[in-house]
Amino acid sequence: MPVNAFLAVAMAVLLAAAVAVCHFGRLGHTRAVLRAGLRAAVQLAVVSLIIGVVVTSVPLVAVFVVVMYAVAVRTSGRRLTEGRSWWWTAAPIAAGVAPVLTMLLVTGLLPPKGVSVIPVAGILIGGALTATYLSGRRALDELAQRHGEVEAALSLGMLDRDARLLIARDKAATALVPAIDQTRTVGLVTLPGAFVGMMLGGASPFAAGAVQLFVLIALLAIEAVATLLTLELVARGAITDQEPAASRTIRLRAMTARRSRAP
Repeated sequence: MPVNAFLAVAMAVLLAAAVAVCHFGRLGHTRAVLRAGLRAAVQLAVVSLIIGVVVTSVPLVAVFVVVMYAVAVRTSGRRLTEGRSWWWTAAPIAAGVAPVLTMLLVTGLLPPKGVSVIPVAGILIGGALTATYLSGRRALDELAQRHGEVEAALSLGMLDRDARLLIARDKAATALVPAIDQTRTVGLVTLPGAFVGMMLGGASPFAAGAVQLFVLIALLAIEAVATLLTLELVARGAITDQEPAASRTIRLRAMTARRSRAP
């Protein structure tokens, strides 16, 4: 795809179309779509310049990956909660990404070069970010909507964590559906970026397919770990929604019920 004035015009037209559809269709995200498009243009321009410098230095590559991770934690955490618990999202993202990235580097499957590490790390961190946010958001929403069932479980003697897990687990697990569907339909519905990028770079279709398969399976593992740990943090109250009063009420009622049954 040639990078010229026609490409710029095409992107501007598509962004304007997205904004118009959101506005006239009353979808409610008109400004968000516009800001996202403009922000992406600025960020990619800056990141392209930075990557051109850091790819030649392993320490700078490591710093760049850490920055990517920090931004992912901040983004997922702030979208989940505006309270001080947002930083807990650092745990599920790291728990999913760190082992896979370390294994790739130690075994030599991923060369310790910026041009290789940065895009792979970006794909893995992005997958963990999505799973963390989706699972956390769905778990919190489910607990808010079904708080009566949580209270009922507590009144029956269940621990706070167990009651929350009972209500939120199934809904939080749906965060894995996009990754599962992407893996099941790869090659039939979509050709993901890793496959297309390697093909454009001159790799054989077989090699491109093998790398893409690894990426998809790695994302399944990473997102499963991130989802499980996020659900556990929500169940334990480490990641909380904006209803602290309701949470305190549930805990107080549970404590009262347990004391009334004590001999």
